[in-house]
Amino acid sequence: MTADAPLRVASDAATAVALTGLAKSFPAAGGARWVLDGADLTVRPGEIVALAGRSGSGKTTVLSIIAGWETPDAGTVAVLGGTTPPAQLSWSELAVLPQSLGMLDELTVAENVGLPLRLADVAGAADPHEVMERLGVGHLGDRYPREVSLGEQQRAALARAAVVRPHVLLADEPTMHQNREWAASVMATLADLAAGGSACVLATHDAVALAGAHRVLQLHEGRLRAR
Repeated sequence: MTADAPLRVASDAATAVALTGLAKSFPAAGGARWVLDGADLTVRPGEIVALAGRSGSGKTTVLSIIAGWETPDAGTVAVLGGTTPPAQLSWSELAVLPQSLGMLDELTVAENVGLPLRLADVAGAADPHEVMERLGVGHLGDRYPREVSLGEQQRAALARAAVVRPHVLLADEPTMHQNREWAASVMATLADLAAGGSACVLATHDAVALAGAHRVLQLHEGRLRAR
């Protein structure tokens, strides 16, 4: 893989993610608080779709439902055709960059990035060091997460997701800890993945991330609308 080569995946699915009529509530004082109320979302391979909305509007909940971490109260969820539940998909089929980053403290940065490749044989995976170099963390491979900044941890966590060239990538506030320059690098990596066929779904309020998306959907009163 050269520095300018897209991170290619192969997908035969016409629709990578399809959500229909999602409803989700959480317990609250005085009764249930409905975060989603009939939300629909369709994402095709090669698309970067950004979900915008105020804090607490339900963006992270949408990603969690796609990932299979949350169960909707109503509605349907289909990822890569829907034949396999999202929670059972492999990392190369569905990768997640959570807000918590999920870096393992006992592993070095390089070991964290290469972990998906150690856990499973991924055909056509990218070279971990090359992906790390793209994201400016190639020189940090021997350090532990606690020894690098939050911004560097976040870019390493993105490298971990990108190295398997996933069919679907979910990223929760992927530029939260980045300055404008590094936010642009994060979006360039996502653009490379999309050019190779990945479907990328972001939850974000960052202007750089919104500008780099192919579509922006606003989550308001439990529903997603074109912005």
